[in-house]
Amino acid sequence: MAQVAARHGVPIILTHNRENQVYADLMFEVINDLQESIALCKQAGVKEGNIILDPGIGFAKTYEENMEVMRHLDRIVNLCYPVLLGTSRKSIIAKTLELPVDERVEGTGATVCYGVMKGCSIMRVHDVKEMARMTQMMDALMRKGE
Repeated sequence: MAQVAARHGVPIILTHNRENQVYADLMFEVINDLQESIALCKQAGVKEGNIILDPGIGFAKTYEENMEVMRHLDRIVNLCYPVLLGTSRKSIIAKTLELPVDERVEGTGATVCYGVMKGCSIMRVHDVKEMARMTQMMDALMRKGE
């Protein structure tokens, strides 16, 4: 996939998704896996500005592991690549709020706002209008001295 992205000069999203894994140190391993993927992309010729990281919320992680990754999103942001957060209507929200998929807008909004606070720059959502308003408000609140 990296070769295809490099050949066509298009962005590539690197999602953390390691099946059937027992983690000794979750965040260390998530970051290490993403760094390995970054290195493979660079070796394939993907431009630095075309690499996007996704912590893989909801992919091959337990509820507790997803919560830990959410709490430490800033560590992924510190790798200095755009971070995509895809929490919209996911099971992390269902398990926390005990709501069906069609009633998770507020939970999604909370995770999106939290992601903005932690430095994530791209959000994958279902409820675009509502989340765009929330992120616009978060951006305004977080501007320093502008």
